[in-house]
Formats: sequence, C-alpha cells, structure tokens
Amino acid sequence: MVFSSMVFLFAFIPAVFLLYFLVPQKFKNLVLFIVSLFFYAWGEPRYILLMLASIGAAYVTGLFADKKKYGKTKAVLATLFAVVWNIGLLLYFKYADFFVTNVNAIAGSQITLPGLALPIGISFYSFQSLSYVIDVYRGEVKPQKNFITLGTYVALFPQLVAGPIVRYKDIERQLISRQLNMQQFASGAKRFAVGLAKKALLANNIYVLFNEINAAPQKDLSVTAVWLAAIAYTFQIYFDFSGYSDMAIGMGRMLGFEFLENFDYPYISKSVTEFWRRWHMSLSSWFRDYVYIPLGGNRKGKVRQCVNILIVWCLTGFWHGANWNFLMWGLYFGIGLLIEKLLLKKLLDKLPAAVQHIYALFLIVMGWEIFAYEDTSQLLLNIKRMFGAGGLPLWSAQTGAWLMQYLPLIAVLILGSTPVIFKLGRTLNRKCETVYQLVLEPLCTAAMLFFSAAYLASSAFNPFLYFRF
Repeated sequence: MVFSSMVFLFAFIPAVFLLYFLVPQKFKNLVLFIVSLFFYAWGEPRYILLMLASIGAAYVTGLFADKKKYGKTKAVLATLFAVVWNIGLLLYFKYADFFVTNVNAIAGSQITLPGLALPIGISFYSFQSLSYVIDVYRGEVKPQKNFITLGTYVALFPQLVAGPIVRYKDIERQLISRQLNMQQFASGAKRFAVGLAKKALLANNIYVLFNEINAAPQKDLSVTAVWLAAIAYTFQIYFDFSGYSDMAIGMGRMLGFEFLENFDYPYISKSVTEFWRRWHMSLSSWFRDYVYIPLGGNRKGKVRQCVNILIVWCLTGFWHGANWNFLMWGLYFGIGLLIEKLLLKKLLDKLPAAVQHIYALFLIVMGWEIFAYEDTSQLLLNIKRMFGAGGLPLWSAQTGAWLMQYLPLIAVLILGSTPVIFKLGRTLNRKCETVYQLVLEPLCTAAMLFFSAAYLASSAFNPFLYFRF
C-alpha cells in the first residue's frame, strides 16, 4: 500500500484517524503499532514476522546496550549483535542476488540465485533500529522498556516506506506523550496535500516524458531530447521522493509527531557540497553520525578524511540499490565532494552565483543520469548521446513536439523547485492573515487533494521510484 493509492487515501487513512482519535491517550501507541503492522502486511504479508523479529531484536539489544546497567562488555556485545542483525538483513535480502550474480560472472560458477523479494521499507527500518541501539550504547537515550512503544517507533507507517529516517532520540518524548491540537492537524493536512500533489500531479506526469523519450525510435531522438529526458528524471525523482517525505511529515504531524525535514530545495544549490546538505538530509546525517564520525571523520588528517568520505559515499550509493550504477553514483558524488573540498571551493566562491548554480545543476543532472540506468551499456550510450557522440542530430521535429507539450509542466516544476511559492504564501499570510488562513489556504489544500485524487482515480500510471530502494 502506497500513500498515493486510492485504498490508502479513502479507506486506510480515514479508518486510522477515526480509530486513533476515539481511543484514550494511553492506547494511541497500541493503535498506531497495530495499524502500522496492518499497513506493512498489506503489501508484504510474508515478511510481517521479519519486521516483528527486527523489533524484537532492537528491543532486547537496546536493553542490554545500557552500559550503566549491564556493563561495557555486555553493552558492546548487544550493540554488535544489533549491527550484525540489521546489516545482515540488508545484505541477505537486498544484495544476495547481486553478490551471487557477480561471483558467477567472475568465477564461472552456477550458484542458484536466491531470488528474494525485497521487504518493503527494510532500508529505512533497519537503519532506524540500528541508530536506536547505538544511541542507547552511547548514552544519548535511555532504553525503551515498553515493547509497544519501541514497535511503534520502528514500524510507524507514515515514514516506513520511504523515510525520512527518523531517529529515536528525535521523537522519544513524543512517543511517550504527545498533544495534538486542530492547528497542528490542519498544518499536517496541508503538508500532506502538498506532498500528494507533488507526487501525483508533478512527478507522475514528468515521468511520462522520461518514458516516452526512452521508448522512442532512433529517428525521433536528438541530443536535445536526451538532455530533456535527463532533466525530466531529475525533476521526477525530486518531486516523487520529496512528495513522499512531505506526506510522511504531514501524516506524522496529524498524529502528533514532528519529524525532521528531509529536503530543503536542493536544486537551488550552488555546489555539490551544498546539494548534499539539502537532499535526503536524514540519510546524509545518518551516515555522518554512524559511519563517517566513527571512522575518524576529519580528525586524523587529510588522507584519512578523504578515505572516510569515499567509504561513506560508496555505502550511500550501495544503500540505494544492488547494482553497479548505484555504486558508481555514490563514487561520482564522493569524488565530486572531494574535488570541491580540496581544489574548487575557493574558485567557486569567486564565481558569480548564476555560474555556481549552473555548475551545480550540471553535475546534479549527470548524477541522476547515472542513477537512472541500471543497464551500464544504456547508461554509456546515453552519456555519449548527451555530448554529441551517439550519432544523433542536435534537434528533431519530435523534440520540438515534446518540448511544446511539456513546457508548461516544466515551468511549474522549476518554480516548485525553489522557495518562491513558500515565500509568496508567507507574504500573503503576513499581509492578509485572516483571508489567507480562512479562505486561501483551505481552498488550495482542498484543490490539491481533489485534483490529485481525480488524477489517481483516472490513471493507472503511478510509479514510485524510492519504493525499490
């Protein structure tokens, strides 16, 4: 079950909120835990026991990771078990086929592929469980002794499928006691509507262009068309993923939780370094706090720092998927960050802001080109085509038709990638608060919900990129 499905919007969510607000405060976590398990079982019924086992492992290891109560030796062993369990699950379910395929290719063996289906959300809930146990070991949080409360944290359905990666320490107090008022609920509903519109109306429609160009015959293609496809994918992955993050944050707020932001207009960045401070911030901060800093960070000299950065970015790329293009994507950005840090920073700072922005966007688009194609031969062919080495003309009649058809949507996507609309809303709220809050904002929220639902009801095309990561 995904957020942009009719079952979720018109059956699951109404039932959840009705039940959640009817039960007393002391039973709200239990309700959330049960409905989250139901949400998970809807899409992956055979893996519900795996999720319960993960919650159980986090619960037990979290208790024994308390150094003050059990001593350092037991705490270390408990934490190591949590690392082995969570990373082991990822390696087995997400990467087993990849490793076996490559062993067969190198050694000429014929080992049978496990052929395992990827459990929904395993990349997210494994990282959340692991960060909880590590934080207990570090003494940053107290172990949670209530199994239902911890289970609610791990399985919480708003952020289960696609994040953001929520740290236990960020919502520890909210798990124990949270108050919800109508203003907070309305704010969450508006945020959910924005996310749904970004996903259904923007991401889905620009993805149609990406698919059309990739499926087009050679005679219709041009260098410009290949770049247009790359730009379409760049918009699609942002509005798809940030839309889901908005929906998760909105639903969390409607339930009384405040999740940290996951995106901060990444396409207005002026460097690769700035881009990764704005894109998927929960993942970047997770690798920083639980991999980069424990490896030594920048405390052991330049060479060690560079090695640590490359390790982190190899893991970041590989976290996204079991394919070589994801590893190349991670290395691409890792090397780009190193080049900026060691060579380009002072030069970039002297350039006009527009030039910095063009530089960053070029590297970002090229990065998404690597990310988009798991077939390496197709990736290399596309890159050749983008730079005129693929035998394509610069322009074609079909390219003009695509551009004219999608130009209004692209204009909206460009606008939506900047804080312009947000700043406009804030200005209207400041200058005519009553009209904005009582008329404009509710009307816009209702319109986004209505048109998004209408689109989803009339279209069978509803891809979700991060569902497979």
